[in-house]
Amino acid sequence: MSSSDRARPTIGRLIGVYNADGTLRGELTYWVGARLGRVHCALCDITHGSIRERPDWQACRSGLPVRFDTYHRNDQPDDVRTLLGDQTPAVVAETDHGMVLLLGPGCLEACDASPGAMVEALTAAAVEQGLAWMPS
Repeated sequence: MSSSDRARPTIGRLIGVYNADGTLRGELTYWVGARLGRVHCALCDITHGSIRERPDWQACRSGLPVRFDTYHRNDQPDDVRTLLGDQTPAVVAETDHGMVLLLGPGCLEACDASPGAMVEALTAAAVEQGLAWMPS
């Protein structure tokens, strides 16, 4: 690791927050609303099919240099909630200097439900924000 990398904030994990609540009622409300075109979550489209996680997402996630955890609006960590407010879905980098928003709703929508496109967007956002990945 170069001395310039040590000076940059280092990403220890990624945190995705869905635009849905994780309660049974929240999950059902989202599922029905999505089928009727009333609610939408671009992060859900990237990570899940109709019911379970997409295999292509699982492959992309396992190739990331850090852990990628997901939460719903109602169960996200407090420091993430403070950073995001009502801006979901989103992906946040947990760094050794604090939380950093990497991808907001528009960026996730631009990924067009592609896990690979999201990984590319995450990588580009990390570079743009001057973040380093935690060495493995």
